[in-house]
Amino acid sequence: MPAPRLAAVLAGLALALAVPATAASAQPAAPAQLGATDLALLNGVRLAGLWEMPAGQMAAERGDAQRVREVGAQIAAEHAELDQIVVDAANKLGVQLPTKPNADQQKWLDEMRGAASDREFDRIFVHRLRAAHGKIFPVIGAVRSGTRNDTVRQLAQEANRFVLNHLTLLESTGLVRYAEMPPAALPADQPKVDSLQETALARAAAGSGFNASVIWVVVLVALLLGIGGTWRLFKPR
Repeated sequence: MPAPRLAAVLAGLALALAVPATAASAQPAAPAQLGATDLALLNGVRLAGLWEMPAGQMAAERGDAQRVREVGAQIAAEHAELDQIVVDAANKLGVQLPTKPNADQQKWLDEMRGAASDREFDRIFVHRLRAAHGKIFPVIGAVRSGTRNDTVRQLAQEANRFVLNHLTLLESTGLVRYAEMPPAALPADQPKVDSLQETALARAAAGSGFNASVIWVVVLVALLLGIGGTWRLFKPR
């Protein structure tokens, strides 16, 4: 085969091979695979709405305190908005969401319905919802900082805004019993304080174990001893 013709054939083959490669590189990248925490957030936000919307509606109708009725109505309305956000995200990602509350959440709803009085209902409503919102926070934080999916990251951002606002609303009722709450637990990978620091913190939290009257007695004795020593030092000889 003459050299010019051979060169033309080789150039044509090179062009034919280059076109598929270029076309393949122009294809959109496949979406990132969802991780376990991504799915936990999607399911957790959906489940929260499925029980907290009816809980908020109950509070709006049955709450003994005016503030509880206001908070219940606002939480129900905002969970309806958040529920639509998570449904839209799941549809975009092809994820099937729960359609009814889980066993624990159904039990909490039944507990509210069976409250002996409207005042007792207020306490149960605030306690249960605040605890539930506190448990979803670690999931939101893990997803917000580590997910590879843009849709899930945006959902975490929105969920964080709603959850933080709901905690603030529930605490505004004045019914949260902070003194009865268990100590906050740090994640396993967080640095721990040493035993001496832990003991010092425990004593500080407990008021160091000293009674205020004992402290005043010690101060008074020290003052009297100081006055006596000064008098002996300067008394006429």
